[in-house]
Amino acid sequence: MKKLVLEVEAILEQALPPARAVPEILHESMRYSTLGGGKRLRALLAMAACAAVGGDLRNTSGLVAAIEMIHAYSLIHDDLPCMDDDDLRRGKLTNHIVYGEAVAVLAGDALLTEAFAELARMPEKYGVSHEITVAVILEVAEGAGSQGMVGGQVVDISGQYRELDEHTLRYIHDHKTGALFKAALRGGALLGGANEEQLSQITRFAENFGLAFQITDDILDETGQAEQLGKAVRTDQRLGKQTYPRLYGLDKSREMAERCVKECHEALRSFSDQAGLLRELATFIIQRDH
Repeated sequence: MKKLVLEVEAILEQALPPARAVPEILHESMRYSTLGGGKRLRALLAMAACAAVGGDLRNTSGLVAAIEMIHAYSLIHDDLPCMDDDDLRRGKLTNHIVYGEAVAVLAGDALLTEAFAELARMPEKYGVSHEITVAVILEVAEGAGSQGMVGGQVVDISGQYRELDEHTLRYIHDHKTGALFKAALRGGALLGGANEEQLSQITRFAENFGLAFQITDDILDETGQAEQLGKAVRTDQRLGKQTYPRLYGLDKSREMAERCVKECHEALRSFSDQAGLLRELATFIIQRDH
């Protein structure tokens, strides 16, 4: 996993516009947040899904760059005063604190746009067929848009200081967090040459993985330390957001996350040892402390 993370960093370094390209401040801002560390989980999932179906990891480079750019843009916007108003991300000052709100908004916009440019370059840069390129672009667009991540964020904001039922909370988690995981996993599987049955099981894995991740994230926001997480804690409580621990309690929430991970492993039962990284990531997700 550590070796793959280094590969992801190299891919991003090459894919992002140079810091000295005009306008310098915009490109510096883009690189500040995208190259600022993190688990690279979405990129790893794309690679792992490709490997699980017997594909060549080099085919995922465009998707890896795009999915991490989109994730970085979402974090920049999520930290803005009009959203969560956070000062700390990945152990350092948030983008708008360093570059100002206007540049931070535009850096997020530019990252989203650059992500789709990188996906469109996959045939010429990485030899991906046009048919698969279009399919992957669709996966990412649906995962990031109004029916995915952005839609989940809107429902999340609308639910502040309200008691939400289980259905609404699940919608938020499935869309705000889970949709981009699903795009990474399905996109990686498509780039690896997955058949319909494999893609179906990867989708099942993705849905359970996303929920396990977000429940664990909710738990860490309640129990974790800012030094370990690299961001502020108790943010959900400060913003009056409904979470799994607040709705079910910590013990029940942990049980639910563990059950999701079991479903992840069940979804991979028919896969060979090539799905080893996916299995490791599923287990890691509820054992992490950051």
